[in-house]
Amino acid sequence: MAEQQAKFLKGNLFRHVSVMSLTASVGLMAIFLVDFVDMVFISMLGKAELAAAVGYAGAILFFTSSFGIGMAIAAGALVARALGEGDAHVARRRAATSMIYGVAFGAAFSALVWFNIRPLAKLLGASGETLDLATSYLSIIVPSLPVLLVGMVGGAILRAHGDARRAMMATIFGGLVNAILDPILIFGLNLDLTGAAIASVFARATIAATSLVPILRYYGGLEKPTAAEFRQDFPTILAIAFPAILTQLATPVGQAYVTRSMAQFGEAAVAGMAITARLTPVAFGVLFALSGAIGPIIGQNFGAGQHDRVRTAFRDGILFTAIFVTSMAGLLYLLRPFIAGLFNADGLTLDLVYMFCGPLALAFFFNGVIFVSNASFNNLGHPFYSTWINWGRHTLGTIPLVMLGSALFGAKGVLIGQALGGVIFGLMATLIVRRVMQKSIDKTDIKTPLFQRQARLLQLFNYRR
Repeated sequence: MAEQQAKFLKGNLFRHVSVMSLTASVGLMAIFLVDFVDMVFISMLGKAELAAAVGYAGAILFFTSSFGIGMAIAAGALVARALGEGDAHVARRRAATSMIYGVAFGAAFSALVWFNIRPLAKLLGASGETLDLATSYLSIIVPSLPVLLVGMVGGAILRAHGDARRAMMATIFGGLVNAILDPILIFGLNLDLTGAAIASVFARATIAATSLVPILRYYGGLEKPTAAEFRQDFPTILAIAFPAILTQLATPVGQAYVTRSMAQFGEAAVAGMAITARLTPVAFGVLFALSGAIGPIIGQNFGAGQHDRVRTAFRDGILFTAIFVTSMAGLLYLLRPFIAGLFNADGLTLDLVYMFCGPLALAFFFNGVIFVSNASFNNLGHPFYSTWINWGRHTLGTIPLVMLGSALFGAKGVLIGQALGGVIFGLMATLIVRRVMQKSIDKTDIKTPLFQRQARLLQLFNYRR
């Protein structure tokens, strides 16, 4: 078992990065592809207002999902730690407490969002029929956030046990359910956007069930904590989840501003942005997976004191990003007419899709650099660097540049400004991570494991390990 856990200490690092990223991306791609198919079906209905409504709704759903991602990171880290210490009892208990806190906070958070859906959509720039459609769509999906959290936390627990295959299959099953129900509900029952929302809820329930069943069947289930243990685990979970949630929330905040900026150019512009938003994770899902894939590679080698391999893993992560982005950008450029035809894009919508499938796709390299850098920060014991980089990227690296871009180039300038922010903060993240790596190698106090560093945060809550 120890050899399996430390398999990244030997062998070709570029191969490790490539295999881990491509494998991890399969489950993510299933969800992203279904969102993409959703958009295709909705575009077939021939109403720009429907596509625009999905664009506004997507920004809000991204915000709610970010909360779940943070809770999942905390659950996976705590369960993995307990398993590494050989304490299966604590692992099962922390799995349970993470699940309970996740569902409870998720329910409260989804209720807060649900009661403010219309003001939030209006804040993003939705109005008229588009506002009504977005509100109706979100009213169905948002209450299912606690169900989604069960699936996300459950998947993290499975990965903590090393069962990446079942975690992946849960998302694939959810994607299949959504893909099957979409045409039936949207076209067969003429439910339009309501049908797409119902299909998404069923998909979330499928992911939750297929994540939870293997935990109960193969890993001893969830062990009910005592009242004292339940209180005891809270600061431990919070110390990891808080910076993770902060990091994840930066993206939807930035995207919300981009959506609002695009709204001033009309429904066609928002529809074009919504198409590119759905196309991005399908095209670059491998890079989204890269962040989670390269983390264990850097972490294992750093823990073993193999600092040259830490540097090489970071370098190979950047190299993999460059090769993948260049290849995908070329493919998108060749497929531009086909992609535009899928969505019946014309006018301004067509212009935005064509621009994304051209130079903006190449600019995604710098987002990949940020993903690799954030994984490095987290595994070198500096999770708050990830938080600052993400928030900087989606505030200082988005708002002023989008304002300038939209003033100079209109709707196209919104996307150009957003991409330029990625370039700036990608370069900045590279410089910072190199400095962190050097300090981590030169100073023994920086070699403290991540969880020991988090212990300092726990002192704020008068918690003793």
